[in-house]
Amino acid sequence: MSANASMEEFEALLNESFEIDTPQEGTVVKGRVLNVEAGQAIIDVGYKMEGRVDLKEFSNPGETPELQPGDEVEVYLRQVENAKGEAVISREMARREEAWDRLEKAYADENRVEGAIFGRVKGGFTVDLGGAVAFLPGSQVDVRPVRDAGPLMGLKQPFQILKMDRRRGNIVVSRRAILEESRAEQRAEVIANLSEGQAVDGVVKNITEYGAFVDLGGVDGLLHVTDMAWRRVNHPSEILSIGETVKVQVIKINKETHRISLGMKQLQADPWDTVEQKFPIESVHTGRVTNITDYGAFVELEPGVEGLVHVSEMSWTKKNVHPGKIVSTSQEVEVMVLEIDTAKRRVSLGLKQTMRNPWEQFAESHPAGTPVEGEVKNITEFGLFIGLDHDIDGMVHLSDISWDRRGEEAIQDFRKGDVVQAVVTEVDVEKERISLSIKALDDSFTEAVGGVKRGSIITVEVTAIEDGGIEVDYEGAKSFIRRSDLSRDRAEQRPERFQVGDKLDVRVTNVDQKTRRLGLSIKAREIAEEKEAVQQYGSSDSGASLGDILGAALKGEE
Repeated sequence: MSANASMEEFEALLNESFEIDTPQEGTVVKGRVLNVEAGQAIIDVGYKMEGRVDLKEFSNPGETPELQPGDEVEVYLRQVENAKGEAVISREMARREEAWDRLEKAYADENRVEGAIFGRVKGGFTVDLGGAVAFLPGSQVDVRPVRDAGPLMGLKQPFQILKMDRRRGNIVVSRRAILEESRAEQRAEVIANLSEGQAVDGVVKNITEYGAFVDLGGVDGLLHVTDMAWRRVNHPSEILSIGETVKVQVIKINKETHRISLGMKQLQADPWDTVEQKFPIESVHTGRVTNITDYGAFVELEPGVEGLVHVSEMSWTKKNVHPGKIVSTSQEVEVMVLEIDTAKRRVSLGLKQTMRNPWEQFAESHPAGTPVEGEVKNITEFGLFIGLDHDIDGMVHLSDISWDRRGEEAIQDFRKGDVVQAVVTEVDVEKERISLSIKALDDSFTEAVGGVKRGSIITVEVTAIEDGGIEVDYEGAKSFIRRSDLSRDRAEQRPERFQVGDKLDVRVTNVDQKTRRLGLSIKAREIAEEKEAVQQYGSSDSGASLGDILGAALKGEE
């Protein structure tokens, strides 16, 4: 019994010894360096087990390992014994396990961790965090894109852990978060010393299409393109360059977002303060076209003062054309000041007002009755448009094309581009209208009836017999005598009693130059003759009959 008891005690002590001295695989154990040879360290991990570890596992990237025999180190026991009878151990895995414990605590407490960038991978960099390898995305390296990361490699610096997963072995860190936090503290300090309206010096750091970012000593402010100068600035690079030191004024500070708006023109005199004195209404000035739009052109009168020439004020004659076809950018032009609104900082300018009104010029040089010649520019349903001097048009109405033909028929004889002659009948300067007449060129009627007046007795020739009267001709001028004017006696008012070719004496009742018509009447002639006979040979009051009076008149004529 005693022998058996002794054996059991021995086995218990032996098992306890195994449990104490024999390390468990997959754990971190302490060992002692026995020797350093061939780039490896021979380490005793207890229970007469030795293993080998590459020296590079005992140093950080870029550093030389300092390891001596007798040093105590912690290693990770991967396998108690391999085929060579040696323990398989790793210092790197031990550091990793140690690092993960430390990093998980730092991640939970949102503390910064120290590390060094040691490699470049797709999309970013690898960082050694004291044994654990983390991924640093390219967007998290700096607050601005980094073109050359060389100076950052191997340098110990703080990082912020964004995400970590021990099971998958993933750690994502950020250097940018540290910089932004530092910049935020610096910005808050700088902004606290700034006030709106203060003039400060700054350095241009970046230029964009809409402005420039100026460094005020740790904090950036935006200098918008519209606040760079009183004049129009198409692009900030016209007046600024990167690295240039400029004096700016703090326009606005947003305490919450830490955004600062800056201005340069605010430090200069405002040219609009003297606009009304320098550019009085109706004064003419030379300016430069700075911008052209669909509705007009902007003209710079002086740096910082621009006026708009509306498209309606650009030309007397070009009404429906784009401003770009009248002026061009950078062109020097003469303009007249039409209106000034200092409150809205607007100046209305006129281009055409610096030139004479072409309708006034035409009216002076072409009074009514003046013959003109021009090209048919357009044909419409109501007449012809003829191109005249000073790039203006005159219109020939349908009723002014021909004396003898209807306008709708006469206009068919014309085509665009035909050169025609006409006579000016009216010039309306206010409405910008010029009335012309082609038929007025035909002066035959005036020549034919030049000496004929109302009341004259003329001899005409019958050219046609109609139911309503007869058509007659006088020196080439056609006229029509109505049935009621053929005789004083109703019984004789019969057109058929006349023959074509008959010569008749008629009285002129009207001369219409506009319609080229003579008003003629046989009846009026008979009445006039009767009246004259009564006056010369008797009176109805004396008792003489009309037949007696006419008989006496006839004898007198004989």
